Amino acid sequence: MAADKALVVGVDGGGSGTRLMAQWQGHCVEVSGGPSGLALGVTQAWHTILALLDEARQALGATLPLEQCHMALGLAGANQRSWRDAFCQAAPALAGLRLESDAFTTLVGAHQGQPGAIVALGTGSVGEALHGDGRRVSVGGYGFPSGDEASGAWLGLRASRHAQHALDGRVAPDDFSRALCEMMSTLANAPVTCAATLTHWLSSADQTRFAALAPVVIEHGDHPAAQVLLHQAGEDIALMYQALDQGEQLPLALCGGLAPTLASRVPQTLGHVLVHPRGSSVEGALRLAGELCTSLQGRQTLQ
Repeated sequence: MAADKALVVGVDGGGSGTRLMAQWQGHCVEVSGGPSGLALGVTQAWHTILALLDEARQALGATLPLEQCHMALGLAGANQRSWRDAFCQAAPALAGLRLESDAFTTLVGAHQGQPGAIVALGTGSVGEALHGDGRRVSVGGYGFPSGDEASGAWLGLRASRHAQHALDGRVAPDDFSRALCEMMSTLANAPVTCAATLTHWLSSADQTRFAALAPVVIEHGDHPAAQVLLHQAGEDIALMYQALDQGEQLPLALCGGLAPTLASRVPQTLGHVLVHPRGSSVEGALRLAGELCTSLQGRQTLQ
């Protein structure tokens, strides 16, 4: 089958949602749905992905069987070996399959497959680089609460301390502490107005809830406590980049929901390497799927 007639599919999947792009006969569609991060289980991941694939195939009018589909995926949790192995073992019969972390497909999308570095800043954080010699480097990604520096969960967890201090009298209540408590109350659908109710909220909060406090930190970015956190986030991004590329030559794209805000917090000494992402993670996955298709068809031709 010619490469332009093959069904080529890229997937970007995480704990909150999945995006899938499919290309066939010069046409491309994108669909989105529920989560497919591997932490939620292999069965859940494949259920989401295959349902979206069916939706995309219908939109394209592609009647090809799965055996003629070339798929590349960037999934959260793909770096965990047991999850990765289980996912690949549960895969349906496909013409080709490539599984990467969502950080790597973000990198490929941001730099269009060229050498570069990214720091992804969402609920969590991770850094990834591709060097000109093909070497790949990853930093961070250790997860909440010990890692994920400069992420939404990292900001929210640390900002909650200001609310703690305001409620027990270590600092005077102010607009920032009140806004934090209001957001916590909204998230819990119950008032957070004293030390006891805040303790209850903290005991059940996960990374998603803490990440929901990050917009409050940004909104109150002029507050001294928020300024400290945002400054540290910029320093942590710089430290991640320096670990990715000690020579500080690779272009650096900040990706994810917090990228626009935190770009201005990166030390000015790195201003010469900062670039805007040129594409998304799902576009990076689609690019990898296209390369996989071309490679496999080239091998068949040689045989």
